[in-house]
Amino acid sequence: MRSDAIKRGLARAPHRSLLKADGLTDEELDRPFVAVISAQNEVIPGHIHLQSIADAVKAGVRMAGGTPLQINTIGVCDGIAMNHEGMRYSLTSREVIADSVECAIQGHQFDAMVIIPSCDKIVPGMLIAACRLNIPTMLVSGGPMLAGRGRDGSQTDLNSLFDAVGAVTAGTMSENECSWLENTACPTCGSCSGMFTANSICCLAEALGLALPGNGTVPAVYSERIRLAKHTGMQVMRLLEQGITAREIINEHSVRNGMALDMAFGGSTNTMLHLTAIAHAADCPVTMGDWDRMSAQTPNIVRIAPAGPRHIEDLNAVGGVPAIIGELGRTGHLDLDALTCHGTMADWVRECPEADGEIVRHVDDAYSADGGLKVMRGNLAPDYGVVKKSAVAPDMRVHRGPARVFESEEEACEAIFGGKICPGDVLVIRYEGPSGGPGMREMLTPTSAICGMGLDKSCALITDGRFSGATKGPAIGHVSPEAAAGGPIALVREGDTISIDINAGTLTLEVDDAELGRRRASWEPPAPRYATGVLSRYARLVTSADKGAYLS
Repeated sequence: MRSDAIKRGLARAPHRSLLKADGLTDEELDRPFVAVISAQNEVIPGHIHLQSIADAVKAGVRMAGGTPLQINTIGVCDGIAMNHEGMRYSLTSREVIADSVECAIQGHQFDAMVIIPSCDKIVPGMLIAACRLNIPTMLVSGGPMLAGRGRDGSQTDLNSLFDAVGAVTAGTMSENECSWLENTACPTCGSCSGMFTANSICCLAEALGLALPGNGTVPAVYSERIRLAKHTGMQVMRLLEQGITAREIINEHSVRNGMALDMAFGGSTNTMLHLTAIAHAADCPVTMGDWDRMSAQTPNIVRIAPAGPRHIEDLNAVGGVPAIIGELGRTGHLDLDALTCHGTMADWVRECPEADGEIVRHVDDAYSADGGLKVMRGNLAPDYGVVKKSAVAPDMRVHRGPARVFESEEEACEAIFGGKICPGDVLVIRYEGPSGGPGMREMLTPTSAICGMGLDKSCALITDGRFSGATKGPAIGHVSPEAAAGGPIALVREGDTISIDINAGTLTLEVDDAELGRRRASWEPPAPRYATGVLSRYARLVTSADKGAYLS
């Protein structure tokens, strides 16, 4: 066992003494050491209850003959960090989390680990670490939040509040109604209730094979979530006994399955960023061209908020991710050779429930023949951008309008809330990329303000930053190369005409090459925003969005 390096032999007497200071017995020292890596904290609603999940995992490990030892890591709540300086630290935290998990596991030579995230950057950060470490690993998240209920009985969620801010500004909603939503839209602990980034990547963990069925959809407040955590603790011991490590599960086969599931349910555009980085860590890299091909061949069969009115709890009620996996697997859209933590993908598909036909549609009745996420390319984004096509109204998938250029998210929000955006405008928010931001901030506030003010059916938004999984409408992000690297988005001027064709996947700045050449000759890179600290280091080391924004 790896842990023998810290507990066997005469030379390790000092080490054993320290472990016994933790209260461990000789019997516990004789068993495999399993790290239980939790991101529990009292800030993130998706993480506030994770101690109960960790306790259940530890119970499962003990039942299966292991010695669990808990270690905690950090997390940033994207919702709370939104639209201010804090959002620069969100994507940055993914790398910090991956590094911290690697340090803790290697420093103490654990035999196996169970990772317990729930939200946004914490899940991919831990998965990246799992790929680096390549020891027997399983993931169990804290589960999704239940949806809120509007006065009319309709479902609400965190995005309802971001939209409400725009509606109040536009005079179409009272502050009392907004206050009522504030107190009801997020009714329980858990990751926000739609197919936003956190729930998207927790669902993908099932397709990647490191999480048991139900991980992505069983609500945080269900007792089934505790049982799932106990079974995860037991199952990681079986992986250890069989010698099955993380990269035997996460490889080119499972990554393709993750990409297919992503397209089938139209997850957050952030999942493309994260899964690309995870694949890099697993030494089976994917490109935006690979994503484009996967989108072209995978039907969109699920539309959960923000793409539709349903929420994760509704998907869970009809079978969860297994219902989607079954439909995709039986129709030839999955790699059945992939291995999961509970058997082969082929075995899993045989056990999966049938699609209900409504929340999970059959492939022959798909919402669209291609995926819910779309890769965009053109002279404005030579190295690609991305859009959540399934959350864009059909009449806005083709749009042409004048550019309204902003050098930051704050500038754009000031113009939106100040009533300075007109129907037909194409907002361009730049210098928000991985390096230029730095940190590639999410733009949920401006996109939701546009929706709340009734402009989402006439305006588009383009950025080298990111969008929340809650974003809807013609919002194209991850534009690469980013402005700070001298990408064409840095050359756009106020009033330039931009053409968007989401159906065709094209993004065109209608300015001739000669004029762009003149503009490029006079362009100068901006000075770094930060001279010291983690953001300074991140800006120097981060790769572009199309590569997954990992650190080089």
